Amino acid sequence: MQQRGEFRVSVTKDYLVFASAHFITFSGHRCETLHGHNYRAGVVVEGALDPESWFVFDFIVLKRIMRALCDAIDHKVLLANDNPHLTITRQGDSVTVAYDGKPSYMFPARDCAVLPVPNTTVEMLAEYLTKQLRAELETEGAKGVTAIEMEVEENFGQSATYRLVIPSPQSV
Repeated sequence: MQQRGEFRVSVTKDYLVFASAHFITFSGHRCETLHGHNYRAGVVVEGALDPESWFVFDFIVLKRIMRALCDAIDHKVLLANDNPHLTITRQGDSVTVAYDGKPSYMFPARDCAVLPVPNTTVEMLAEYLTKQLRAELETEGAKGVTAIEMEVEENFGQSATYRLVIPSPQSV
């Protein structure tokens, strides 16, 4: 039997972007001001070739999933639900955010994406998108995926990458 190396497919398209507002909390009880970025996402999926199609995963499906993930947080205020310094409360059509017990912001609920992250840093956004992608790949029946690597850029030349290794022989 012929041995093969590893395969990686990547997607970095000009439409895998999201313009979002956020703020992060720092040590020493500091909270930065609300501001925004034009984020860009790129993904690498590693794994074995599907024996019927001879690809790791269908590019068309991967692009569709990634576009939907970016669109879901595009033009939203990104809020860190798992941050111990923040209290996020939904009241009717509004979301109120308090930092260490002091109300700071009130937003229309439709303009918010409350994420299961401890902070809305680019690192945490990369991990969040990776986990969302993995769930979608499972739904799509992807088999043989061994790793997902997600890069999120918040400014030109300023990005973070998260790599999730999936133990073999599990499928995604």
